[in-house]
Amino acid sequence: MASKLTRVLLGFLAANLVAGLVLVLFVVTPSDIAADSDRMPGAGLLALSAATQSAIFSAAFALLAAAFAEWQNLRGWLYYALTGVAIAAAGLMVQYSGEAPTQTILNDYAVRAFMATGILAGLTYWFIAGRRAGADRTD
Repeated sequence: MASKLTRVLLGFLAANLVAGLVLVLFVVTPSDIAADSDRMPGAGLLALSAATQSAIFSAAFALLAAAFAEWQNLRGWLYYALTGVAIAAAGLMVQYSGEAPTQTILNDYAVRAFMATGILAGLTYWFIAGRRAGADRTD
C-alpha cells in the first residue's frame, strides 16, 4: 500500500512539473530562451509557479481519477491523457468564468496550450504511476 501511495504521489508531482513547464513554454518559447539565455532562470521560476498552481487546482480531481484507476486496474495511456485533458479544460473554464467581460482567455492559442498541457501531464502520470495501476504485480 505504501509503495502504491508513493507511486501515485510521485506521478502527481511529475505531472504537475510537466504541466508547469508546458504552460510556460507556450509563453516563453525555446527560441526566446535561445535568443536571450538570461530568460531561462525566470522561465524556470515561472514554470515552478505554474506547477504549484496546477497542483493546487488539480489535486482533488487527480486524486479521484487516480483512485478510480487503481480500483478499476486502468493501465491504458488513453485514460490518463483524456483525464489530463478534462482537468485542463476544467482549469481553463474556471479561469474563463473569473474574467472581466472585456478580456478573455478563451481563444485558440490558450485552448491549445491547456490541451497540450493536459495531454502531456496525463501521459507523464501514466508513465510514472498509471502503467502499474491496480493490484500489485510481481513484474
